[in-house]
Amino acid sequence: MGKNIELISSLGKIVVFLMLMFSVFLLTVKSNKKLSNQLFALFLLLTAFDFTGFFMGNLLATHPDIKILKISSSLLQMPAFYLYVLAICYYNFKLKPKHLIHTLLFLGFFIFFKLTSISDQSFLVFTIIAEIQYYVYIIIIFLSLKKYKAVHRENYSNYDNDNYKWLLQITLFFFFAHLFVLAKLGLQYFGQDQSFLQNIYLIISTIALITICWFVLKALYNPQHFTGIGSYLEPIDTLIKKNKYISDKKIIPNHSSIRLKAYMEQNKPYLDDELTLQKLAAQVDMPEKELSILINQQIGKHFFDFINAYRIRDAKLLLKENPHLTVLEILYQVGFSSKSSFYTAFKKETNFTPSDYRKSKS
Repeated sequence: MGKNIELISSLGKIVVFLMLMFSVFLLTVKSNKKLSNQLFALFLLLTAFDFTGFFMGNLLATHPDIKILKISSSLLQMPAFYLYVLAICYYNFKLKPKHLIHTLLFLGFFIFFKLTSISDQSFLVFTIIAEIQYYVYIIIIFLSLKKYKAVHRENYSNYDNDNYKWLLQITLFFFFAHLFVLAKLGLQYFGQDQSFLQNIYLIISTIALITICWFVLKALYNPQHFTGIGSYLEPIDTLIKKNKYISDKKIIPNHSSIRLKAYMEQNKPYLDDELTLQKLAAQVDMPEKELSILINQQIGKHFFDFINAYRIRDAKLLLKENPHLTVLEILYQVGFSSKSSFYTAFKKETNFTPSDYRKSKS
């Protein structure tokens, strides 16, 4: 049992040290995504403070104010991570006074514990509320990512999903990893023997160590920060409901669809790898909302799929008629900006990889 306690303490110290070092890196690295780095650093610092409980039990016992701050500040972890997700998704995201609402639960419990001290009953209430808060934020984050993905596909022609995958992976990881915390709380509540409880603590500290190492590796292999999308954009379904649009052909005349397709054929705007709905709307002299509804509702495709259909059509022709061109040369010629997005779109459209398609047509 003593060895387990010592190992848990050692792992806790390593985790806290790595989190502090990674936070320093995020706060000092030069980047155009400064706010998202700061928010992620805040999340890591709050988590590190929480993990000091693995090896600072004596200090917390003799300094009740530090203990109250440590316990209460855990209610800031998920709000910080949620704001980080928003800052990564939306390039124009800014912190505003309204975001202080995310600190209310922390302030409430901090003041309450200061005035009444921490009893077994009040701590049980805190624990229940903290767990509810944790999973409420997880749900909100999943919904935010769902909206981000929908808006991206409806407004941007190149969909590089590394950003989405990273945020989804880390959120899913937090969701499942936190189940061990729930298990620990359940064992504590039902009075499970200490040796088994220590094994759970050991698992939690090991998961935390793996997690922070994963964060560091992500930073090393993916140092670039993503541009995000405009926070003012809405998914088309939401837009229709808000503006009470009716999805029928009376809203947007048929000739608008014909004019759009003619413009695509003659001017080939899809060759621009940074083409967005906003850019295309300006080129065809059509309001953005009208163009979005035309493409998504009448034509029946996301903007992403609509534009890439033209790109894939040109790519198929080049693959068939120009065997001297490499796949990489072709994808850039037709308007794609990355190999992964080209392969994904090509296989979705043809059920072949570009190389297999070329072989089948040779």
